[in-house]
Amino acid sequence: MYGIGIIKGLFVTAKRLFMPKITQKYPEVKPDLPPRSKGSFAFNKDSCISCELCSMACPNGVIKVEWHKGADGKKRLDRYRMNLGACLFCGLCVEACPTAPIKSIQFKTLFELACWRKEDIYRIWEKQHPAEAAPEATPVAANAAEGA
Repeated sequence: MYGIGIIKGLFVTAKRLFMPKITQKYPEVKPDLPPRSKGSFAFNKDSCISCELCSMACPNGVIKVEWHKGADGKKRLDRYRMNLGACLFCGLCVEACPTAPIKSIQFKTLFELACWRKEDIYRIWEKQHPAEAAPEATPVAANAAEGA
């Protein structure tokens, strides 16, 4: 029969008419989000081991990890960049992060991600490293300096 779908839809609408209203007055009143809601990202650059598992798990290639090898042969994080304009907020990067007990990348409940400039959709975290041990300067012979 034709029209049964319309009748079912109107029945749902009529049922909601007599229930309490759930509209929130946003932005004056901020919504109370559940703790597992997906908003923006928080990044802990101190616990990141530069393994790049988050960037490999990302289906859109949103995450770029830049690192260098330190004097001890371990990876040192230089820069961590996310393009939130292409992010699906799927959470695969959070699940792939192997650091424990505090994950390097986590979801925050901050969901207001609108921006005026295109550059603002990028989240960039840079880590400053203390100056690594520089090799000793070789002394220059006095007569070599005079000839120059």
